[in-house]
Amino acid sequence: MNAVKAGDVVQLSPLVRRVTANNPGAMTGAGTNCYLIGRAEIAVLDPGPADPAHIDAILTAAGESKVRWIVATHTHPDHSPAAALLSAKTGAELVGCVLADDGHQDRSFQVDSNVRHGDLIMGKDFTLEAIATPGHVANHFCYLLREEGQVFTGDHIMGGSTVVIIPPSGDMAEYLASLARLKEYPIRQLMPGHGDVIEDPIGVVDGLIAHRLRREDKVIRMLRANGEISLVDLTPLVYDDVDASLHPVAQVSLWAHLLKLEKEGRAAKTIEQHWLFGQQRWQWVQAG
Repeated sequence: MNAVKAGDVVQLSPLVRRVTANNPGAMTGAGTNCYLIGRAEIAVLDPGPADPAHIDAILTAAGESKVRWIVATHTHPDHSPAAALLSAKTGAELVGCVLADDGHQDRSFQVDSNVRHGDLIMGKDFTLEAIATPGHVANHFCYLLREEGQVFTGDHIMGGSTVVIIPPSGDMAEYLASLARLKEYPIRQLMPGHGDVIEDPIGVVDGLIAHRLRREDKVIRMLRANGEISLVDLTPLVYDDVDASLHPVAQVSLWAHLLKLEKEGRAAKTIEQHWLFGQQRWQWVQAG
C-alpha cells in the first residue's frame, strides 16, 4: 500500500500515477486524488481544486505536451475546478457530465457534450470506459482502465469512509444500483477519489451495500418506534454510532434514505416543506 500524502507523485501501476491535492479535511481525507493515466498520452482524472501548486505538480509529473484528456468523475468543487485551467494550458479535451446547478456544483466545468455510459477514451497505450454511477450525485461516472482492471471511483467509493448521498440530485436507490453495477466489470482494484488503493473491490462493494441496507433497516425501526418525528430528531437515533460532530452531514444521507422509502411507499413527510431543512417531519407508513 502507498500512503496518501499531498504533493507526492506515486506510481501505482505501469499505467497509473497518483498526485494528491493539498485539501485535507473531514470530507476529503488526506486530499483529493488526481490520477495520471497512460504513458505516451495522458488522461488526467479528477484534477481537483484550482490550487496553482497542485496544478504545477500535475503538469510537472504528466508533461504538459502529453496531456490529451482531463476527466472529471463529477463536478463537486474538490474534484473538477482545476480542469478548466489545465485545459487552457494544455489544450486537452474535457470529459465529464455537467449537471444543473444544485448549489454544490463547480460551475467552471463545461463540456461540449456530456459523457455517456459506455463511452471510451482511447489513448495509445490505454482504454478508459465510462461507467454511469449516479447516487452520490446524478452526474457521477466511474472509469474502468481495461488494461489493468482498475476502476477510478471518484466519490462513489472512498477509502476509509462511506459516501454522503446528497439529494435532490443524489439518490439512495440509484446509489445501491450503481454499486451493484460495478460488480459486472472485471475489477482488480478500486482507485478512490479520497484514500488509498482498495485491493478487495467486490468485498468492499458488497460491504457498502450491506452497510446501507443495515442503515435503512435502522431508519425503519426508528420511524416505527417514534411515530411522527423531525429529521433533526431522527438523526441521532439512526446515527448513534457516529460522532455527533458529523450528524449535520449524516442528516443529508438520512434524508436520502427517507426519500427512497417515500418512493417505495414506506415513509411519508407529514410536513412537506419547512424553512429549516432538519425540521422536515416524517412517519412510517404501514405496508398494505
